[in-house]
Amino acid sequence: MCPPRAWRCSRLVWVTVIAGLLLSTAAQAQKFDITPVAEEKVAQLPPGPLYWRVDTFPSLAKAQAAASPTALAAEVAGKAWLFTLGPPGGSSPGGNKVAEIGPVPSMTAPEYLLRVNRAGGQPGAKTPVHTHPGAETFYVLSGELTQQMPDGVHHVSAGQSMPGHSPNTPMQVSSSGTGDLIALVMFVTDATKPFSSPATMP
Repeated sequence: MCPPRAWRCSRLVWVTVIAGLLLSTAAQAQKFDITPVAEEKVAQLPPGPLYWRVDTFPSLAKAQAAASPTALAAEVAGKAWLFTLGPPGGSSPGGNKVAEIGPVPSMTAPEYLLRVNRAGGQPGAKTPVHTHPGAETFYVLSGELTQQMPDGVHHVSAGQSMPGHSPNTPMQVSSSGTGDLIALVMFVTDATKPFSSPATMP
């Protein structure tokens, strides 16, 4: 209950409530959004070295029609995309090649998960420190992406890409530019293990 000077108590309560709302809003503003847009499990990978080829297409149907067994088609940011894991120098009929990123660190697994995520957020948003049982590759559509790993900090701006890292490497990803980050993230992981696990940075 409030003491005799109830107006002071009431004021303190309202200040606490408002501060809580502001902190909650700030926390939401700093959220790093991750949305899976396509995935597929495959029994084996093409012979290496492997690269992710990123193409755009006039429509999702045409991207799907050009997909190989190790390719994923998706609509992201108003465009139809095809993400193909394969040897360098390849092409997708009817596609416009945007990037070829690699080499993807080699790995072996009983079964492989290929996945593409749309990731990003407002400046300052970041993921927890985590690991994946495989490699992830980045292509930035807007903003700036920063990846912190035990070997240092790496930055990627709009129109640029970054190849993956060895499986089970601790990392943290953040939106570090002056505008909102939108990135395409391509994964090849061990499908028999958890996709992501909490970790600490050495």
